[in-house]
Amino acid sequence: MKTYIDQLAMKAKKAASELGVLNHEQKNAALMTIADLLDEDSAIILKANATDIQEARIHGMGEGKLDRLRLTEERIRQMAQGIREVANLPDPIGEVIESWEREDGLQLQKVRVPMGVIAMIYESRPNVTMDAAALTIKTGNAAVLRGGKEALHSNQALVAVIQKGLSQSGLPEYSVQLVERTERESVDVLIKAKGMIDLVIPRGGAGLISHVTQNAYVPVIETGVGNCHVYVDEFADEKKAIDIVLNAKVQRPSVCNAAETLLVHRDIAQKWLPSAVQALIDERVEVRACEKSVDILKNHGFEIAMPAYSGYGQVCSASDSDYATEFLDYIIAVKVVSSFEEGIKHIQKYGTRHSEAIVTEDEQRAAQFFRYVDAAAVYHNASTRFTDGFEFGFGAEIGISTQKLHARGPMGLREITSYKYLIRGDGHVRK
Repeated sequence: MKTYIDQLAMKAKKAASELGVLNHEQKNAALMTIADLLDEDSAIILKANATDIQEARIHGMGEGKLDRLRLTEERIRQMAQGIREVANLPDPIGEVIESWEREDGLQLQKVRVPMGVIAMIYESRPNVTMDAAALTIKTGNAAVLRGGKEALHSNQALVAVIQKGLSQSGLPEYSVQLVERTERESVDVLIKAKGMIDLVIPRGGAGLISHVTQNAYVPVIETGVGNCHVYVDEFADEKKAIDIVLNAKVQRPSVCNAAETLLVHRDIAQKWLPSAVQALIDERVEVRACEKSVDILKNHGFEIAMPAYSGYGQVCSASDSDYATEFLDYIIAVKVVSSFEEGIKHIQKYGTRHSEAIVTEDEQRAAQFFRYVDAAAVYHNASTRFTDGFEFGFGAEIGISTQKLHARGPMGLREITSYKYLIRGDGHVRK
C-alpha cells in the first residue's frame, strides 16, 4: 500500500511543480475544457453513478446518504457551471498581500503562492471530486483524492474526465489523481506521507475526521461535523420562522449545513410550535421532541409515537443523545427553552461550531446571538443552508472549516494557498 500511495504522491509533487508556475490563462483554459467534457460525458458518469447507487442500496444505505451519492443530469450541469465560475474568479496566485520598504531601502513583499500537494479524504459525495479539482487546479496545487468506496465508480468516471481535460489542455495529467484502493490502510498511509503531501483535508462524518486529525503526520485543516441549530426567539416572525426551519431541515437534509436541532423560546412555543411541527411532518420529517414540546403537541391533538416505533412523519420523545447527533436525514430534535440564555447554553454544549441561526425581529437579540455564539457561520433570519462556497461567491468549496487556525468557514481559493516573502535589495548586508 505504501508503495502505491508514494507513487501517487510523487507524481502529484512533480505535477505541482509544473502547475505552480502556470499563468491564469492556461489554468482557466483547462478548467473550461473539463467543464465542457463533463457535459459531453454525462451519460458515462451517470452510468457509473447508477452502479454505485445500486451497490449502496444492496448494502442498506439510507435515503439521506443515497441523496449525497446520487448524481443527475442537473447536478452534473451544476458541477460544470461551478467549474466555469471558478475559472472566471480572480486568480489569487501571485497576489501581493502586503508590501513595505525599510528605512535602508530594502523592499519586502508578501506574495500568495500554491500550497503544493493537497490530499482530500471524503465520503459519499462525488461533487466533492469536482470541487476539489477545480479549486486546486485554479490555485496551482496538485490533488490526491481519496473518496469513499461507495462512490468509487462515480469518482473514477469523474477523474477520467478531469485527466482528459488536463491532457487536452497541455497540463500535467497527474495534477488530479484518485486513490482507487479503498482499504482503510490507504487513508493511514496518505495522512502520514509527510514531505510528499503538504496538506490533508478530511471531509465527512465525525469518525473520519477524528481518525485523520488524531493520526496524521501531515498538517490538517479540520472540516467539522455540522450539528447545526435554528433558535426561534420569542420575537420571531412566525411565518418567517417556519420557512427558515423547513429550508434548513428539508431542502437537503443529508448535508453538513442542514439544521439538526430546533430550539424554541417558551413564550412563542404554545402558539407557534404546533404549526411548525405540522409543517415538518408534512415533509415526512421525524420530530424528536423534549418533554415540554410533547406536552404542547399533545394538547394540540398530535399523536406521540413510541421511540422504538418512530419514523418519517412521526413525533416521538427525544433523548439527550439526539441533541448531540448529526442526523443527515429527515430527523430533527426539538427543545423548548425557557430563555435566550438557555438557548445559547444549549448551542454551546451541543454545537459543533459550524452554522447556527436565530430567527428574531429584535435587532438587539440578534446582536447578542452574533456575539455569544462561536461558530464558523452565524445567521440572523436566514437558513443555515447558505454555509456553502457557491453561495458565498467562492464558485465552489473544498470544505467547511470549523477550526480557527488559517481557515474558517467555506474554504475557497485563498484558503488553499500559502505565501512567501520576496525581498529586493541593492547590495544590502546585515550589520
